[in-house]
Amino acid sequence: MKNILKGIKAYTGTLALMSKLKLWKFFLIPIVISLITATIIGVTAYGLSDNIGEFIARIWPWETGKETFSSISSFIGGAVVLVIGFILYKHIVMALSAPFMSPVSEKIEAHLTGNENHKHRTTSFKEQLWRGIRINIRNLSKELLFTIPILIISFIPVIGIFSSILLFLVQAYYAGFGNMDYTLERHFKYRESILFVRKHRGLAIGNGIVFMLFLLIPLVGIIIVLPLSVTAATTKTVELLKTEDKLISTNQIVK
Repeated sequence: MKNILKGIKAYTGTLALMSKLKLWKFFLIPIVISLITATIIGVTAYGLSDNIGEFIARIWPWETGKETFSSISSFIGGAVVLVIGFILYKHIVMALSAPFMSPVSEKIEAHLTGNENHKHRTTSFKEQLWRGIRINIRNLSKELLFTIPILIISFIPVIGIFSSILLFLVQAYYAGFGNMDYTLERHFKYRESILFVRKHRGLAIGNGIVFMLFLLIPLVGIIIVLPLSVTAATTKTVELLKTEDKLISTNQIVK
């Protein structure tokens, strides 16, 4: 809980830091990616929800109560599409934005450490994009693995309330994971990053909780969610790396 709160509190002062370092210009392309992705997923979700509802409604063989069951099926279909849409949205945006977020994270790190020439792994645009895609495909598969059974359980009375909270936390964790990796990408290899985030999962959840809440704000949330969450994640991740003396290490690879 302590680390979750740290992840949430990290959002304090992010706007001021972004303005001070003049970072907004770097977020233009990621914001466009976010808007396009959200539009495509939103339109697709709207079209699929009725189809899924109709498919589920076929399970009910009787005429009595069919209309009620169809209404419930449409709701279930919409809920399933909405949750999966949220999952797909954040992983697509995070993966495609990786080459643009890494330089932002690096500038914040240089500001926080006061070292413009700090050692780290140097990667190309292509390598950053591939790293982002690889991390997010891995996280997407893991998240779906947990989400599908939680979704099924969520329709059970009483238990459903707790499963909904669990579902939210699972989504938050993987959102925070992606935001932290923009910084970890410079210091760790793929598997080392996974172990680092797993060790500090509370911080990832805290960052992801605010990320998910921002997405609930129509339009504005989609625009500001990535800039704020990446800035917040970077400040805390750099702080952890400094505490664990992992910013400059003989184990780091410098190409």
